[in-house]
Amino acid sequence: MPTIKDSVHDHIEVDGVAADLLDTPPVQRLRRISQLGTVTLVYPSANHTRFEHSLGVYHLADRALDSLGVQGPEAERVRAAALLHDVGHAPFSHNVEELIHRETGLYHDDVADIVAETAVGDVLRDHDLDPGRVAGLIAGDGRYGQLVSGELDVDRMDYLVRDAHHTGVPYGTIDHERLIRELTFADGDLVLDDGNVQTAESLLLARALMNPTVYTQHTARISKSMLRRATERLLAETGTTAAEIRRWDDYDLLTALRRTEATEAFARRYDERTLFKRAVWAEYDDVPARVRSFDHEQTRAAERAIADRCGLSPRQVILDVEPKPEMRESTSKVIVNDEVRRLEEESALVSALRVAQQRRWRLGVYTPAAATDCVGAAAVEELGLDAETAPVSEVSGSLHATLDEFGAE
Repeated sequence: MPTIKDSVHDHIEVDGVAADLLDTPPVQRLRRISQLGTVTLVYPSANHTRFEHSLGVYHLADRALDSLGVQGPEAERVRAAALLHDVGHAPFSHNVEELIHRETGLYHDDVADIVAETAVGDVLRDHDLDPGRVAGLIAGDGRYGQLVSGELDVDRMDYLVRDAHHTGVPYGTIDHERLIRELTFADGDLVLDDGNVQTAESLLLARALMNPTVYTQHTARISKSMLRRATERLLAETGTTAAEIRRWDDYDLLTALRRTEATEAFARRYDERTLFKRAVWAEYDDVPARVRSFDHEQTRAAERAIADRCGLSPRQVILDVEPKPEMRESTSKVIVNDEVRRLEEESALVSALRVAQQRRWRLGVYTPAAATDCVGAAAVEELGLDAETAPVSEVSGSLHATLDEFGAE
């Protein structure tokens, strides 16, 4: 039985099917997938990987299964699903997931092919486990799929604590031991037992605080947007497919970007951390509803229009429309006076956090530093933004110097 020293959970014992899955190529690839993608450009110590996170999720799932009294093949399926839940991640985790989904129709938890057709499937079958059922658990199917992917899943419990630990921020600290101990089932739903409204609130609050501080911090959003745009160009300019990129690791993607003429300027910017700057950073109420709901094509059209106003190449303007604020954790269920209720029905904190979340929402427009004044003004007019609050920068300089930076579109 392997025992692995972990920075968050101390010693993790890996047994059964999970021990045999550890050294399969799809699981080992996770050593080369950063947990937080480009966030390391903001928090230099955030170099942890999907591999160690997957070990943490396996560990917490194992603890939860023991607490719930689940044993036998069902428990082994859940343990396998917990360890494998991230094998579908593309390079840099969520950073290019939207692009991969647009091209392939697959998200990171759509892993039926990986689980069935690789060495992972061989290991599962050797342990008399059906790869299809394990893939279903990863997608959150069934009673026990909620442990792996749901409002009270062990995935969230691990990444909040782990991301807080490695970034050095205190906001992701939660009592995951109590959360696991208080999990129970009621009418097939995974819920928190009586007396745990505050326990559920802690999970909600941790996510709400980590989001603007780490996950959507403005430099992280800029670098993520630039990486996604460069990967999109890589697909357009080479024979590489999104399906291939989905199986790459971080190093594969960066190497391809460095070696491709159409993307080498981005790679240089990433390597040297000379990122685009904010020309606009607009609040929710200052952005028209039609803009907040832009799809991919509408976003690209707006970028072209803004760039034209300033005589720039469209690739020098990035419009970053953050998804509509949501709070999945608010629908988690708790038992109150022997009755199962949704957290949002019991917690006054939920409504307050929803207001805060909407107030923290931002639309960003990014461009090279010398172009921020022109692009900011153009974006305000083109998008119909509130001109008093939208622009954030007064950077000045030679706009001409930026014109040929990425070549003609």
